Amino acid sequence: MNIRAAQITDSYALISLLTELGYGHTGSLMHDRLEQLLNHPDERLLVAEDRQTVLGFLSLHFIPQLALAGDFARISYFCIAEGERSKGVGQHLLSHAEQLARERGCDRMEVHCHESRIKANQFYAREGYSESPRYRSKALASGQQ
Repeated sequence: MNIRAAQITDSYALISLLTELGYGHTGSLMHDRLEQLLNHPDERLLVAEDRQTVLGFLSLHFIPQLALAGDFARISYFCIAEGERSKGVGQHLLSHAEQLARERGCDRMEVHCHESRIKANQFYAREGYSESPRYRSKALASGQQ
């Protein structure tokens, strides 16, 4: 298995994996989003592959902290193909992302995972991630204000 930076040519594999996560209809925006993420200095989009087949991906963001010395890294999307789960692919990909975060001066990682994703939450707990009960979000209206 190989962990590498995602490429534009991975778009169909990423669309398929996002569909497994419940995000259908990403095809129309995938190319632009990939270009945006791949060219951003504080983003890493990683894929795990075996024999040129993408098995999973992880989207990682590096975020500076104003009041603390260390920065932090946030996982926004992480998916291993259904037939490849529980085979160590996720652990390998997560470990690689954590190492990148350390190299960037991050002192912690965080991931937001909906409570309905029971197996994913169990995975994060096994990997040493603790629950942080306060997370709030607000939908912003698109367009003019």
